[in-house]
Amino acid sequence: QVQLQESGPGLVKPSQTLFLTCTVSGGSITSTPYAWNWLRQPPGKGLEWMGVLAYDGSTYYSPSLKSRTSISRDTPKNQFSLQLSSVTPEDTAVYYCACADGLRLGVTDRGEYDYWGRGTQVTVSS
Repeated sequence: QVQLQESGPGLVKPSQTLFLTCTVSGGSITSTPYAWNWLRQPPGKGLEWMGVLAYDGSTYYSPSLKSRTSISRDTPKNQFSLQLSSVTPEDTAVYYCACADGLRLGVTDRGEYDYWGRGTQVTVSS
């Protein structure tokens, strides 16, 4: 069974870059047709889809976050990472990585994803 685990700093200062890593076990991030997503949930709000890394290395981003977001991978470590630049307090959220057997662009229905990490709380504050 595929397992995902998010890691990264719990506190980031405004204007800094947030860097999170998702470590995958039980499956390869290069396996067809899987896609590896980042989503987040701000306090009191619904899930927001941020972007995805496909098995072939291609990436797709939410239009509202595209200018600040980058997703990359470390294939030997079977990890994929999220960078979010110029963070503000509005970026405070629980950040999740999730896997689906295909692209789910913009999808926020939890049932559309096959596996989820537990989530990691990120707070943006000075």
